[in-house]
Amino acid sequence: MDDEYAKLIRRLNPPRVVIDNDASEDATVIQVDSVNKHGILLKVVQVLTDMNLVITKAYISSDGDWFMDVFNVVDQDGKKIRDKEVMDYIQRRLESNASFAPSLRGSVGVMPSEEHTAIELTGTDRPGLLSEVCAVLTDLHCNVVNAEIWTHNTRAAAVVHVTDDSTGCAIKDPKRLSTIRELLCNVLKGNDDSKTATMTLSPPGVTSRERRLHQIMFADRDYERVERAGLARFEDKSSRPHVTVLNIERDYTVVSMRSKDRPKLLFDIVCTLTDMEYVVFHGMVSTGRMEAYQEFYIRHVDGLPVSSDAERERVVQCLEAAIERRASEGLELELCTEDRVGLLSDITRIFRENSLCIKRAEILTKGGKAKDTFYVTDVTGNPVDPKIIDSICRQIGQTKLQVKRNSILSPKPPQETTMGYIFGNLFKARTFKLIRSYS
Repeated sequence: MDDEYAKLIRRLNPPRVVIDNDASEDATVIQVDSVNKHGILLKVVQVLTDMNLVITKAYISSDGDWFMDVFNVVDQDGKKIRDKEVMDYIQRRLESNASFAPSLRGSVGVMPSEEHTAIELTGTDRPGLLSEVCAVLTDLHCNVVNAEIWTHNTRAAAVVHVTDDSTGCAIKDPKRLSTIRELLCNVLKGNDDSKTATMTLSPPGVTSRERRLHQIMFADRDYERVERAGLARFEDKSSRPHVTVLNIERDYTVVSMRSKDRPKLLFDIVCTLTDMEYVVFHGMVSTGRMEAYQEFYIRHVDGLPVSSDAERERVVQCLEAAIERRASEGLELELCTEDRVGLLSDITRIFRENSLCIKRAEILTKGGKAKDTFYVTDVTGNPVDPKIIDSICRQIGQTKLQVKRNSILSPKPPQETTMGYIFGNLFKARTFKLIRSYS
């Protein structure tokens, strides 16, 4: 009865959204007010992320029965949202209860869509893995139309959308799907019997590949640190995210994070807190020129704060992993060319033959064009020799494959002491109680 009453209250009080371009000099301010329920913060942040908006600041309050968030956002060029149609679309998405689809947890089922078959993969990361997966799919007459691949802490995960290369439609034959599953699992497993490898088909209603990748890697326990002896790393430990978890407020745990700033950082953090079944009651997000600061007052869904050192350490590990999974490690290469069956297999084979290791990839085809982004290192995790990149660009085509950015050469953010960071953010969090009257 209580559940039906809560549903009635939500129907009578749909989310209210105000979009203001005058409240801030350098950002569009989006305020969302709604009846509170677990997971609503993630759903709002996901809508903004799906719109490719960059969240520069945020103030969060969901204590009690009401949820209120204020987001400062800009577009990909760092400018305010001026297009009236875009603003109206954002408002419709945020105010529509239909946009707040329930999040997924647990195992996935088998249900290809009409347009494509969505395949989820997880296994032990190794050089050439994506090339082998693409080769198998090509041999099985599957065309990769979209995909996203993440690697972290010796683990790899991917969500791949494929079609039948002859019909251009989803693959539905159970025997063929079984063959695809068997061969891909063999590739993912490789010679490593110590870790499981899985291939499943996404359930219906999945709209965010990134949401699924977080869930897949979290379930695969990629947050457990693994020492990889003998592998050189160009990554400076000082560049890693810094997370603290302290019970310094009665009934709350305060989680503070400092890391390099990048798009979708808030989405990644909120995804993980939600999957770990923590509720954000208050929070503040602030981004500087190079660094991002986030602080949240949380409790577990059972109403209790973090209660043990083991739980505290697990929260730290999982949030660090959430930040690192999407970190653009290595050299960014962008491929723009006419799409064709087997294109991805050919490109990844060339990378493998030149000893490039793909750390992350985003595959997109639209209107017969392929626009793929790869983040690569050498097989030891070190920077790629520029001569090798020049050779690959000539082989693929100078106008088709271009170097976009080298994160290895990016300047390091200024450092500050841990205690100074914590107490500075705690001061900001307390002043946030004054900001809550913004509405």
